[in-house]
Amino acid sequence: MASLPTKKLINKVDSCVDEALDGLVAVTPGVLKLAGHRVIIRDDIQAVKESGKVTLLSGGGSGHEPAHVGFVGRGMLSGAVAGSVFASPPTSAILAAIQAVGRGSKAGTLLVVTNYTGDCINFGVAMERAQAEGLLVDMVVVGDDSALSDQNLSDRRGLSGTIFMYKLAGAMAENGKSLPEIKTAVEAACASLGTVGLCLYPCSVPGAGPSFTLGPDEIGLGLGIHGEAGVKTLQMSNAQTVVTTMLDHMRAASNNCRLDVQKGDEVALMVNNLGGTSNIEMCIVAREALSYLDKQGVKVQRLFCGIFMTSLEMAGVSLTILRLDQDGLRVSSLDQMTTARGWPRASRQGGITLGLELQLPEDPTLDTNLNSGSDEKTTIDKDTFSQLQTILVAVCDRLVENEQLLNDLDTSSGDGDCGSTMRRGAQEMKLWLEKGGEPRSVSDLAGQMSRIAEQAMGGSSGAFYGLFLLAAQRALVGDPGFAEWVSALKQGMDSIKKHGKADVGDRTMLDPLDAAYRTLSKGVSENRNPVDCFSDAVIAAEQATEATAKMAARAGRARYVNPDQLGRPDPGATAVSIWLRAALRAMQNPM
Repeated sequence: MASLPTKKLINKVDSCVDEALDGLVAVTPGVLKLAGHRVIIRDDIQAVKESGKVTLLSGGGSGHEPAHVGFVGRGMLSGAVAGSVFASPPTSAILAAIQAVGRGSKAGTLLVVTNYTGDCINFGVAMERAQAEGLLVDMVVVGDDSALSDQNLSDRRGLSGTIFMYKLAGAMAENGKSLPEIKTAVEAACASLGTVGLCLYPCSVPGAGPSFTLGPDEIGLGLGIHGEAGVKTLQMSNAQTVVTTMLDHMRAASNNCRLDVQKGDEVALMVNNLGGTSNIEMCIVAREALSYLDKQGVKVQRLFCGIFMTSLEMAGVSLTILRLDQDGLRVSSLDQMTTARGWPRASRQGGITLGLELQLPEDPTLDTNLNSGSDEKTTIDKDTFSQLQTILVAVCDRLVENEQLLNDLDTSSGDGDCGSTMRRGAQEMKLWLEKGGEPRSVSDLAGQMSRIAEQAMGGSSGAFYGLFLLAAQRALVGDPGFAEWVSALKQGMDSIKKHGKADVGDRTMLDPLDAAYRTLSKGVSENRNPVDCFSDAVIAAEQATEATAKMAARAGRARYVNPDQLGRPDPGATAVSIWLRAALRAMQNPM
C-alpha cells in the first residue's frame, strides 16, 4: 500500500520550484531570475564580465536549498540553474545560463558540477553547445562522498563538500585568477575532500510520501541527497557513537572512497544540516566531531555549522572535511568575504578546540553558603537536619517515580517535560545530600535548595521553585517553629505571584499551595499539632489539585491551549500534591 503524501506548504507540485525561486529573488539582494528559465543570476553580471573575471555556474535539482541558488553572489557563484525537485536541470536552461554569464566574457566560465549522471550529462552537453558558439567554457566535477566503500573514486557522489568548492573557486575568480588556475585548484582540492551523511528520518518529495523507510530504532549511514537510502542501516545510538561511526567510516582503510586524514593534518570542517535537524543536535554533533578529530591529532582550523546542502526536510547531518594546503590558498578562500545568501557570515577560525570559556573572577565578599546572616545560630542541630534529610530524600524519590505521570499531564497543557524537570531537580538535590551537603542553618538549606532548583531544573518550573525557596529562606532564620514554616510558605507563594503574574484560581501550582497554606495558617491560630494539621493541609492541597481539571487556565503555557484539551489536573499542581504527600509520609513514618 502506497504511503500518503507528506504535508507541505505549497500550492501545486508542478509550480513549487518556480514559486520558490520567485520568493528567493524577492528576499535576496543582488540576484535576479533569468527570464524564461529556472536560473538565478547576479544582478551585476555585466560588470563582472567587463572586469575580466571568470564567471562561475553550478546547479542541479531543487530541494537542496540553499544549494545551489543560495550561493550566488560576489565571491561565490555567478549563477545557478535549478531543476525540478531532485531532477537535473534541462540542457536548454544550462545553456541559457552559460550564455547569460559567458557572452562578452574574455575570461571564460567554469561549470562546477556535482557528480550525478544527469547533472554531468546535461551540463556536459550544454558546455559542448556553448563551446560550439565560441564561448570559453570548462567544467569540473565534484565528488566528495566517502560512504561508498566498494565504489571507485570516480563514482563518488557530489555532496555538501561541493559548497567548499564554490567558495574556493569564487574567491579565486574574485581575485582575478584565470580559468585554468581555478579549475586546477578545485580539482586538487577535490582530492582532499570527503563527506559522509547520516539520516534519522527520510524526506519526501512534494506530492509523495517518504522516499524510504527506517525502523523506530534505525538510522541510515551514507545516504544520498535525492532521497536515496543509506549504504548501511545501523541501530540508533547517542551522538558521540554516531559521529564516531561516521568519521571512522570516512577514514577506514577498507573504504575505496576514504579521505585519508592523519595526525597533524590541518582541516576545515563543515557540519551540514540535511534539512530537518534541530540546532541543539547540530551543535552537539559539531562538538563530537571536534572531539573526535582532536583525539586523532587532526587540527580543525575552520569550522562551519549550519544549512548548506539539504535533502528537503530530511532529519540528519553530513560531515565534510577539507584538508588545507600548505600555501594557504584554501583557508584564505574560505575566509574571503562573499555576498552569497547561503554562506554563513561568521565561523570559528584558528586552532579550534572544545572548552572555550570565560572564567569570572571570584568575589571574596560573596557569601557562597547562601546564609541570611541575620541569626546568631550558625549550625543546624543534627537531629533537625536528619529529620529534614529524611523528608527531602522521600520527596525526591517520589518525584522521580512520578516523572512519566507528570510528563503525560503536561503533554496536553504544556511542552510535556514537567516530570523530567522535577526529576532533574530531585536527582540533583539527592546527589547534594549524598555528597555530604550540610547547611549551616535551616535558612541556608532553603537557599541551597533554591540554587539547585534554578540550576538543575531550568525553565519556568526551576525559576518558580527557585523564587519560592529563596523567599522562604528569609522566614526560616534562627530555629524556625511551626508558625515560621507557615510564614515561609506564604512568602514563597507571594514571590511566585509577583514574578509569575499568576494567582490562586489560575490553574497553577498556587492552587494546592494556597489550599495547604489556609489550612496550616488556621492550625497555627488554633495551636494545633503540626503533623495533624499538615495531614489536613495535604488533603486540602490534593482536592485543590483535582479541582484544576475543571479550571480555565489563566497563566503559564496552558492558557494558550484549547480549553477542550484541559480535562485533567494541572501538572504543576499535581507535582505540589505529590511532594506534599511524600513529606507527610516521611514525617509520619520516620526511618
